[in-house]
Amino acid sequence: MDAKIGKFFDSIGSFFTGTDNIPSCDSDIVLGCEREVAEAEKGSSDEHKSACLLRLSWALVHSKRPEDVQRGIAMLEGSLPSTSDPSLMREKMYLLAVGYYRSGDYSRSRHLVDRCLEIAPDWRQAITLKKSIEDHIKKDGVIGIGIAATAVGLVAGGLAAALSRKK
Repeated sequence: MDAKIGKFFDSIGSFFTGTDNIPSCDSDIVLGCEREVAEAEKGSSDEHKSACLLRLSWALVHSKRPEDVQRGIAMLEGSLPSTSDPSLMREKMYLLAVGYYRSGDYSRSRHLVDRCLEIAPDWRQAITLKKSIEDHIKKDGVIGIGIAATAVGLVAGGLAAALSRKK
């Protein structure tokens, strides 16, 4: 019985803290990827430069720092139009969806992850991200309903108090 109660409170705690299964990375990883890109610019093949830029984009959108996430979004948005390889396009759209998710733009994130799943319906990373997006949207809805119900309760209580003082 105690275990069930513990699980119940854990689920409530994770609901309000917003835990998800999306990995994050530290600024050290971002710095390492930036160094790698700088080295690749000094004469590596275009393919190697592209791979380094994709790793940097991954690190940026998975960063814990909002400014890094925004940089990653800008990089990916800038590189998407020139991408012709379908698997690379899918990867960049997924990373862009992660960036929008991290920045709180759940509708854009969901749109992009849906496009990824049209290309690869069984892609586990995209399925996991979609579930996290939907969980956040539900949580935001529940919190919104709670705020609205509280406001209605306060107004009703205020009216009841005002009416009782008039009598």
